[in-house]
Parts: sequence; C-alpha cells; structure tokens
Amino acid sequence: MRKILSFIIAVLLCGGAFAADYRAALVADMDTGRVIFSEHANDANYPASLTKIMTLYLTFDALEHGRLHLDDYLIVSQSAAAAPSVKLGLAAGSKIRVEDAIIALAVYSANDVARVLAENLKGGKEGTFASLMTRVAREIGLSHTNFENSSGLPDDDHLSTARDIALLSMAVYKHFPQYWKYFGIKTWTYNGKTYTNGNRLLETYPGCDGMKTGYTDKSKYSLVATAARGGHHLLSVVLGAENKDVRATVSTRLLNRGFETYGIGAAANYTVEPAPVTSPIVQKYADDAPRVAPVSTPTYATGGVGVQFGAFGSVDSANAMIARVKNATGATAHLEPNGAGLYRVRVTGLSESAAQNLKNRASSAGIDCYVFH
Repeated sequence: MRKILSFIIAVLLCGGAFAADYRAALVADMDTGRVIFSEHANDANYPASLTKIMTLYLTFDALEHGRLHLDDYLIVSQSAAAAPSVKLGLAAGSKIRVEDAIIALAVYSANDVARVLAENLKGGKEGTFASLMTRVAREIGLSHTNFENSSGLPDDDHLSTARDIALLSMAVYKHFPQYWKYFGIKTWTYNGKTYTNGNRLLETYPGCDGMKTGYTDKSKYSLVATAARGGHHLLSVVLGAENKDVRATVSTRLLNRGFETYGIGAAANYTVEPAPVTSPIVQKYADDAPRVAPVSTPTYATGGVGVQFGAFGSVDSANAMIARVKNATGATAHLEPNGAGLYRVRVTGLSESAAQNLKNRASSAGIDCYVFH
C-alpha cells in the first residue's frame, strides 16, 4: 500500500502540483517522437535563451555546407560588443573562433556571441538573420514561433511554445548529431576565465547530455534537458519556472516520468549513448495522440530550386522513398548523402513553379516534402 501511495504522489507532483510555479512543460522520446506528458505545450511563451538553439541550428547548417569552418574566425561588430549581459565582453573589432562561439552559446549563453554569429551568417544584420530563423522554423514544423533576434533578448513579438522548442531541439539532435556534444559541455575556459553550464542536470541527473537554459524577467526560468538511459533518449521542456530550483526539479520529475514509462528507474550511472541518425522526428504534437512523421533536413544554399522528400538513416529507406515519389508523381528523385550519416531524397534543377507543383502533387499523395532554394 505504501508503494502504491508513493507512486500516486509522484505522479501528482509531476502532473501539476508545481503548475503554479511554471507555465508549460513537456517530456518526449527523442527517437520516436512520442509525447509522454505535456502541459500547456501549445501556449505562447517567451523562449529567452532557448532561442539560441535555433541560432546554433543555422550555424551547424552553415558548417555542414561549407559556409563556415570550426577554425574560422568571426569579426565582432560594435553592435555585437554592445549586446547586454550575459556576454563574454568581446571588444569591437576583435575576433572569435567559430567553435569557441558555438561553445559560448551552448555553455554560457553569451548574447554578444549570438549577435556575432547572426551578423556573420546573414550579411551583417541581426534582423535579417532573425527573419531567416523564423522561415526555417516554419520549414521544420514550428508553427507557433516567431524570432526577432538571435539571442532571446526581450521582445514582445519574440514567442514560441514548449511543443515548438521540443521540435527544434529534436531537429538539432536528428539533423546534426556530429555537433550534439557541445550541449553536454559542463565547463569551458576562454581567455583565462572558466564558465559553468547553467544546466545543473548535467551534474545531478544520470545520463543527462544536454541541452540549454534560458532566463529573462518576462520569460522567467526555462530549461530543455535531455538524457539517455537503457536505449531511450528523452527530452523535457520547462518554460516559465519561478526559479532555478523549480526548473531543475520539474525537469528531473518529467524525465523520471518518461523513463518510468519504459520501465527504467533511477540508477547511479549510465553510459550516454550517441545520437542516432535515423529520421523520423516528431512533426506534430497532440496531448491525446502524438504522432511522428518523416522530416526532411532543409538546406539554404543559393541557386536553383528543388524539392526534398526526407533525410534517412539508411540507403534502403532512401531508395524506398525514391520509388514512392516516382510512383506517386512520376518525378525521378536522387539520393544525396549529407556527410553525417543521413541520405537526402531530392529532385533538383526545377523552376519555382515546377517545384511548387511537384510539392503539391506529392503532398496530395501523403508524402511529406518541402521546397528549397
């Protein structure tokens, strides 16, 4: 009887006893996209520095397509140097290496470095980069997100949801597994100063390997936390917690609830497993019946128009999609490795109207796809 009572209390605590102390919560399986529990997951909230997950997503895309390299140096503008805290305090005219910039965002959430990346990636204008962030958000399925800057600094129109943040985090995990390691760095030393990751679950939660904290006066305290145990990789999102203790406690309980769903309890030590490169990834969340669907990896290279029909973890899966596209639309797609274990299925060399027409025909046949430029 005591065990049953303890279980009921634990479920009640995870399911809403702290609800007055946070605004939204979600826990999901990163491999299957299954939503195990969610609360107000589609409510609009200020994402604060969780925004930087998208800034890093676009940075990783630039690395993959050769527009950046980890050892490249980025110039710090006066605007970037003037960014408000939290920041590294980079001087205008100085330079920072791309890999250091990535770590500065993942570990310390430096606002000046977020602006450096934005300006260097999109013609020197953070606003232009923010527009790109929002466009890419739509392309990977974030339906209730709007970005106004690269860092998450306060703006009334800068909004997202727990559902969208979870989807974005999974997109990084699925599309750029080679860079996932940066979200698990606990401490980082730069220019003689050591910075500690604000995600305390990296130290306290067995198997935790990421991901990102956030805070502003309006957003309150937020956290995306990920952990791997027993062959399952889970993600929790907590938005709008009253303090750091609440966001850590709720995140812990959400992850515990998720692992208990799979019959995996607490343990003293787990080996963190590498991120898989399979796709699918969650495309739509619903509290009552979440589903998964294939999601393609968008690219942003200039020149030409094409349609992408997915990114797959095996050649066989990619070839099966090629055959499906051929049968449904008559179009001949090709297989394109992305260098990270994924195989894209694409039709390229189209005009804008032809690409839209092909997309519409494929969508009518139930094939998930998008137009890229």
